[in-house]
Amino acid sequence: MGFPRSEAAEVVEAVLEVLKETLCQGEKVQIVGLGSFQTRKKHERMGRNPKTGEEITIPSRRVLTFKASRILKELVNNRQHDHGQS
Repeated sequence: MGFPRSEAAEVVEAVLEVLKETLCQGEKVQIVGLGSFQTRKKHERMGRNPKTGEEITIPSRRVLTFKASRILKELVNNRQHDHGQS
């Protein structure tokens, strides 16, 4: 792209750092053509230990979600069909 690989790596690292900081602050990050990243809160709930069957409380937490853009979904679907994959 016309500049050294080390510079490109620095730019990518800086972008990822901003992405992480923004998500940690609870804000949504949208990258046009790729999709959007967002955090959401999952409430405390009851679960079961699969080994013992014992009921356990799963604490509330924040989870990261990603929703692909329509453009990315179409690209992935068209590429799969182009290469004979399903």
